[in-house]
Amino acid sequence: MASSPLTSLLLGLLAVLLVFARAVSISLPPLPLSTSSRWVVGADGRRVKLACANWASHLEPVAAEGLSRRGVGDIAARVAAMGFNCVRLTWPTYLATNATLSSLPLRWSLERLGLRESAAGVRVNNPALLDLPLIDVFREVVSALASNNIMVILDNQITTPGWCCSGSDGNAFFGDKYFDPEEWLKGLSAMATMFRNTKNVVGMSLRNELRGPHQNVSLWYRYMQQGAEAVHAANPDVLVILSGLDFDLTLSFLFSKQVELSFTGKLVFEQHWYSFSDGTSWEHRNQNDACGVAVESLRAKGLFLHEQGWPLFFSEIGFDLSGTHTGDNRYFTCFLSIAAEMDLDFAFWALQGSYCIREGVLAYDESYGLLSWDWCTARNPSFITRINSMQSAFQGPGLPNSQEPYNIIFHLLTGLCVLVKSGKSLELGPCDESNAWNYTSTSELVLKQTGQCLEAKSVGGTANLGSGNSKPCSRWQLISNSGMHVSTELAKNGTRVCLDAGPDGVIRTNQCKCLTMDPSCDPESQWFKVMLSSRGIPGEASILQLPSLGPWPAASSS
Repeated sequence: MASSPLTSLLLGLLAVLLVFARAVSISLPPLPLSTSSRWVVGADGRRVKLACANWASHLEPVAAEGLSRRGVGDIAARVAAMGFNCVRLTWPTYLATNATLSSLPLRWSLERLGLRESAAGVRVNNPALLDLPLIDVFREVVSALASNNIMVILDNQITTPGWCCSGSDGNAFFGDKYFDPEEWLKGLSAMATMFRNTKNVVGMSLRNELRGPHQNVSLWYRYMQQGAEAVHAANPDVLVILSGLDFDLTLSFLFSKQVELSFTGKLVFEQHWYSFSDGTSWEHRNQNDACGVAVESLRAKGLFLHEQGWPLFFSEIGFDLSGTHTGDNRYFTCFLSIAAEMDLDFAFWALQGSYCIREGVLAYDESYGLLSWDWCTARNPSFITRINSMQSAFQGPGLPNSQEPYNIIFHLLTGLCVLVKSGKSLELGPCDESNAWNYTSTSELVLKQTGQCLEAKSVGGTANLGSGNSKPCSRWQLISNSGMHVSTELAKNGTRVCLDAGPDGVIRTNQCKCLTMDPSCDPESQWFKVMLSSRGIPGEASILQLPSLGPWPAASSS
């Protein structure tokens, strides 16, 4: 996101240190993973939230991007330092089924593409990998992630190595030129077998973004069920993850007919969503209206699976991290609203800051990349801080120190929560220190610890706690088509006001803005989610109690 005074002030050094401090606590959960209703859980039955980054290893070099820039262990450490517990690692089918390709040394793979500078970079940063066969390079990447306690989901991105995806690239759907179902099944079985005893490989995504003119529901059921059975037979300890149709935008056909498999407790569905999935809606519609329409569409296309008791993993979400793309910025704040409310598992596209070669362009800069072009730093540190709260679970079975569910008030723009500070004023702060609220059936926001309620007294005044004894508490409604304006009417004159986070982080009650119509208006300082959490008694499990991680991992000098 582009820096604003509010963002700069609240997402500064303290929050960055909190991210680093939390990273040291990352450890592998009790494995293997399984599912319990809509949740992914560990072997102890406790919720395991998948907070992942996508790391591309399916393009023409057939090796994980970035190996010419940084040491593989260094890259894995950066994943952990940014707070992610998981990598969705992509691979092309031919890596598993074509012996000539899989045995090709990494050096030769790069040089055959004219990527001599990349080969030289690998020689400096990963000399032990340069002459390994491509399949062993892939194994070494998985091993480096294991050394940093990062879970891995193996994602079959495409058949032929290259950039994905288009509807006419011959890799789109079963039976296409490069998508032979039998070879695909062979590849899934080979990969599942290869990593059967690799502890941190916790899931396999069967195929990325099925699409194109030949896609149809009947063949989807036939082959995805066969693929699921093939993976389970080869490795019964991994989650089996099924994507939908139309570039994985829709799973709507599952509403009335589920897949039929011989096993249970391992099935997860995945869905993708980007700003361009909604055309030009984000640039040309009021932001509340655009978000409301988009969320309803997502519910019809996939979110309904949660209500049916199935886990849904948003395995590709992402946006231009330069902060200059208005539509992308608006889309992502909307995504955070449902990610927070439903406590979604997700994977951000992408980890890589650049590619050796993409679509014929050397050293292609990935503007969606979490890392910078040279892989040295986080591309957008304030964004890493913003999603910090989303990287651990708010809900689900068996959370440490779990409590009866309570409400927290989450601010989408900053990724922070409403805290009661000295006196009775309210400010933004880390969600692990959030107060517990009760959002009553009469629309009152009551602080559970004291019974005091949130009151609005004037336009522009601070939101304060009152006793609620001498007069009725303010009644707070969630208004606008986004449902993210927390609004009430002032008792003295009936003026409608909304909670608003100021540049200083203080919560005030200002006139509600940008509710509808105007596509140029920015409502995000007033976007809050009143959402459920069971994380434990606020403050007792604060990330502030963790030791500091120390400086960002240094670049390899080998």
